[in-house]
Amino acid sequence: MTDTPEYTPPKVWTWNKGNGGRFANINRPIAGPTHDKELPVGRHPLQLYSLATPNGQKVTIMLEELLALGHAGAEYDAWLIKIGEGDQFGSGFVGVNPNSKIPALLDRSGPKPIRVFESGAILVHLAEKFGAFLTTEPRARAECFSWLFWQMGSAPYVGGGFGHFYAYAPMKFEYAIDRFSMETKRQLDVLDRRLAESAYLAGDEYTIADIAVFPWYGGLVKGWLYGAAEFLQVHEYKNVMRWADAILERPAVRRGRKVNRVNGELSDQLHERHDASDFDTKTQDKIAPKK
Repeated sequence: MTDTPEYTPPKVWTWNKGNGGRFANINRPIAGPTHDKELPVGRHPLQLYSLATPNGQKVTIMLEELLALGHAGAEYDAWLIKIGEGDQFGSGFVGVNPNSKIPALLDRSGPKPIRVFESGAILVHLAEKFGAFLTTEPRARAECFSWLFWQMGSAPYVGGGFGHFYAYAPMKFEYAIDRFSMETKRQLDVLDRRLAESAYLAGDEYTIADIAVFPWYGGLVKGWLYGAAEFLQVHEYKNVMRWADAILERPAVRRGRKVNRVNGELSDQLHERHDASDFDTKTQDKIAPKK
């Protein structure tokens, strides 16, 4: 263990704004808006306000998959929410998601706009709206929902736990890294065992469960998250690797991963998406200006 002095919690916790860490400036112990700012609205039925984190990618992948199936009603405007600059605390965004987390969706296809927040809820809303990637057969539907909610409950251990202490915390703590590394590897083993039994999580068909799980655990085994592929020895999870490679072959997945992305290669960034032609290189250069 390290020689760091043991921390004794005070009787009453108080907020220390200077607690450090990469994301310290976006964390606070209260909810609600910090400033007035209306959200932009485009011409499509679906308005997405997001960033290409793993949670954000779930929704853009889903939308691109729906469009690939020919669902014209799934056309969308994807607006960039810069969480590092506090966009998620603007009054307009809080009106769509009172939890101030991306992604948030405003469905304006009906007589009254419908707000949907939490990535899992958005996937279910879209799957039921368009009748896609969610079977009506009871057994497979239950399996799909089980894996979807497994992801929603498990990924915070990966992102807020392992990712935070391994990659983002201002100091490295052996106990915290060991604790969350063990849980992350256990979760990868859960997936690997399931994917030894079936092509996809809910069975033979690709569903919203795969769309939800891929950006997190596919990202881990492909080396995109936290630079931790070697540390976690992700090559051991051969079934997860096979599954991740198969999903990455889907053109809609590759498109969806680019939307609202602000890091990595410029060719992989599409800061905002308002039309399918935005994926063209020339248009993309205009939308994602060089740094």
